[in-house]
Amino acid sequence: MQGPHDFNPSSQNDEIDLFELAQNLWREKLLIIAVTVLFTVAALAYAFTATPTYEARVDLLPPSLSEVAGFNIGRTPEAGLAPYKVADVYAVFIRNLTADESKRWFFNDIYLPSLPKEERAGSSSALYSRVNEQLSVKSADKTRPDLFTLTVQDASPEKTSAWADAYINHVAELSLDEMIENATRESDVMGRNIKTQIESLRETAEVRRKDRIEKLTEALGIAESIGLENAPIIGSQIDQQLSAIMDGSLMYMRGSKALKAEIKTLVERKTDDPFIDGLRGLQEKLNVYESIKPEREQVAVFRQDGQAVTPDRPLKPKKSLVVALGLVLGGMVGVFIALVRVMLKKHRRLE
Repeated sequence: MQGPHDFNPSSQNDEIDLFELAQNLWREKLLIIAVTVLFTVAALAYAFTATPTYEARVDLLPPSLSEVAGFNIGRTPEAGLAPYKVADVYAVFIRNLTADESKRWFFNDIYLPSLPKEERAGSSSALYSRVNEQLSVKSADKTRPDLFTLTVQDASPEKTSAWADAYINHVAELSLDEMIENATRESDVMGRNIKTQIESLRETAEVRRKDRIEKLTEALGIAESIGLENAPIIGSQIDQQLSAIMDGSLMYMRGSKALKAEIKTLVERKTDDPFIDGLRGLQEKLNVYESIKPEREQVAVFRQDGQAVTPDRPLKPKKSLVVALGLVLGGMVGVFIALVRVMLKKHRRLE
């Protein structure tokens, strides 16, 4: 059993080795400092000469109920048109926001004209890939799937905010046009159906009026042939007899005066509309459908949480972080080189 003060060769050798290692590294301190300074200077040069990248961010939210209400004017279950929900309107905006067609518009109308002529002559696919990296739309928060963030990156801080505004405004206009077209297209279809019904009723009424004139003319001929000018007064006439006299085979018994008067009225009638059952109700529905046209100033397809502010600090490079990494990496590389030199010197002495 060894006491606490017994000799431990392994422990003593470790202490000697570590002490010797520290001494050797101290002898190489100038090398370590030189390498560290070299890496730090390189990091400083990169941090202050690298092209900065700025980023503008805009958070996008669904429209409010009041902003969607304008799309639902006249859209009721009674009219056969289901009202739009907030999610329905916002889905149109998000689809256009993430659509490749919108990004192509941005690429052709905004991005390419901003490039120097020599850059525009490069590969179109490569430039478009760069646009997809600089402009992105993502769902910002998993707990709020309806919250989307548009980010735009560029070396010019002014361009990032201007491009973000241009892209959002284009998508908003595109989505508004689509929603208004959807709303008016449905009402137009319903309105055309009502117009077809009204035209059919009017055509039927005109045919029936002509048929009535034919029947009355025939009855007038019979009445004149028998010299019946006025309807005879017959007591206790039953309903069937009265019906036959008015519209049936005994119509001539109304007398030639009454028949001529009705024929004249029917021939001179300008419109059959007041005599068509249900026509006014259909016209009322038609007026409702024709009035369905949302006003752009009273509706919205999204809400913007804040403005696209021009950034005053670059996203990258982060100068302090780059310099710190250069300092740490330089120190590590310097120590490594010093260790290699120490091992080589020791190896030569052993030889």
